[in-house]
Amino acid sequence: MIPSANDNSQESKENCPERLDPHQYVDIHCHCLPAVDDGPASMSDAIALCQALVDDEITTVIATPHQLGRFDNCNEAVQIREAVSILNEELKGNDIPLAVMPGGDIRVDERICQLLEADKILTLADGGKYLLLELPHQNFIDIEPLLIELSSLGIQTIISHPERHYILAKQPEILRKWLKHSTHLQVTTSSLLGTFGSMASETAWQFLSSGLAVLVATDSHDLNSRRPCMKAAFERISIKLGQAIARVVCIENPSRVLKGRDIIPTNNV
Repeated sequence: MIPSANDNSQESKENCPERLDPHQYVDIHCHCLPAVDDGPASMSDAIALCQALVDDEITTVIATPHQLGRFDNCNEAVQIREAVSILNEELKGNDIPLAVMPGGDIRVDERICQLLEADKILTLADGGKYLLLELPHQNFIDIEPLLIELSSLGIQTIISHPERHYILAKQPEILRKWLKHSTHLQVTTSSLLGTFGSMASETAWQFLSSGLAVLVATDSHDLNSRRPCMKAAFERISIKLGQAIARVVCIENPSRVLKGRDIIPTNNV
C-alpha cells in the first residue's frame, strides 16, 4: 500500500488523548448477563448489577460472559448478542442509563482463531480488534504462539487479571515477552483495593506503576463479593500514581477499546 500524505497526522491523532468527561467510565470486563455463567442468576439480579454500574459512574459496559473452558459448547456469539439485546431493552424499560455491548471472557484454547473465524466467540464490543483472554488459574501455559497467531489476524489480545496468576506475579519477564505481540494487560479494580489478597494487590500495583498494565476493569459478577468499584479504584490510583495515569487506565484506554482505537501506553504520561 502506498502511504497517503495524511498518514503521519492520522497516527498522531491515534496517540493523542481524547477529550472525555472525567466521570464517564467504560467497563471492558463485566459478567452482567443473566443466567449465562457465574454472574447474575436472573434478570432482576442483572438489572440490579447494571444499576450498581451506573451508580459507579460507568456509562458503557462490555458484557464478557465466559467462553470456552468449562463453558465450552455454550455461550456462543449469537447467544451472547441476543442476551445483550434483551438486557438493553430491559434497561431501557427500567430507565437505567447504561449501554451494554457484546464481548467474551475467553479461556485459553488452541481453537481460538478457528472459532473466531467461525463466529463462535466474540471480540470486545464485537469490534474485531481486541480479544479478552483468560488464563488458567492454577496451571501455566506459554501462550506466545497463540498471541502471534492472533496478531497475524489483526487481533490485539488483552490478558485479564494477570495479577491473580502466581507464576506471572513471580516472573513478570514472561509478560514482557508476551507484550511484544500486540498484547495488553488488564488489572481488576478489586485487586487494586485488596479484595483478592495481598499478592494480587501488590502485583496489580506493580504492573500499573511499571507500565505493564494499561487497562483497569471491574470484572464484576454480583453485588456481594464482586461488585463494581471503578470510582474507588480511580481515586486510589490518582493518589498513588497520579490522576493522569488514572485517567488513561480507567477512562481513556477502555474508551479506545470500545471504539476500536489503539491503546496508548502509560510510560510517557
